Amino acid sequence: MRTNKGISDKICICVFFVFLSFWSFGQTTLEKKIEQHAQHISGNVGVHAMLLETGETVSYNADQRFPMQSVYKFPIAMAVLDQIDKGILSLEQVVHVSPEDYIPKQGYSPIREKFPEGVDLTIRELLKYTILSDGSASDVLLNTIGGADVADDYVHNLGVKDENISIAILEKIQVANDTIQYQNYSTPQAMTQLLKIFYMDGVLSKQSQLLLFQDMVDSKTGLGRIKGLLPEGTIVAHKTGTAGTYNGLTRATNDAGIVVLPNRSHLAISIFVSDSYASPKERDQVIANISKLVFDHWKN
Repeated sequence: MRTNKGISDKICICVFFVFLSFWSFGQTTLEKKIEQHAQHISGNVGVHAMLLETGETVSYNADQRFPMQSVYKFPIAMAVLDQIDKGILSLEQVVHVSPEDYIPKQGYSPIREKFPEGVDLTIRELLKYTILSDGSASDVLLNTIGGADVADDYVHNLGVKDENISIAILEKIQVANDTIQYQNYSTPQAMTQLLKIFYMDGVLSKQSQLLLFQDMVDSKTGLGRIKGLLPEGTIVAHKTGTAGTYNGLTRATNDAGIVVLPNRSHLAISIFVSDSYASPKERDQVIANISKLVFDHWKN
């Protein structure tokens, strides 16, 4: 019996290491394919993806800091909804938006264009505008919860390390100075970690989680990025971020979100492209190509 048990144990160990080697080979192959796509474009590319139900990950430059641009509106929205869940704010609360709150003209702000003299909006309306990448709405919400430090502390208290993500300045300041955007940074790994916390860890009420998730699904920005090559009808809750282009240089082209796979599992993925002289189409394409690679790897 001891001999049989010993043989059985050895077989189990061998099977385990064969499986581990096969899994590692698959991951390595995927990372090499990601690297090949990343090297086709000028600038820096960072990727971190996680299959939320199993914790499996794939990475490329995932621990490097990248300017977030409007991707930072996702954690800002989380911080606002946290205060709503705690009863500090309410979705129906009306906030006055004055012309002084508007970001500079070179920044994206539908509120500024639609209401040049200012407007009263509910926090719910401001949240929706924020996920649609309105910089003025984002700034108003940051000021309403107490400033960038409050949102920054909120994210760090969730367990995302402060050296890996930083919400430091308002959009108004960031838009006015192209180089200052590096102060609002994240690593791809940190953003994917935050997506996982948002979707899996119950840090927001179910109502708040569903509201933000749906707003991110409904977003029409960056449709050629994560969603670009995925099958029609794929659910993607995402937040993009894009810097202006100056002298041919674009300092940030980003997309981060949660993809519902055909097998109903969930893929959290963050892809950042920084300091690139490539065209908008080329930058979007590299994000779309990498997203499709990862999607295909885990779709079954």
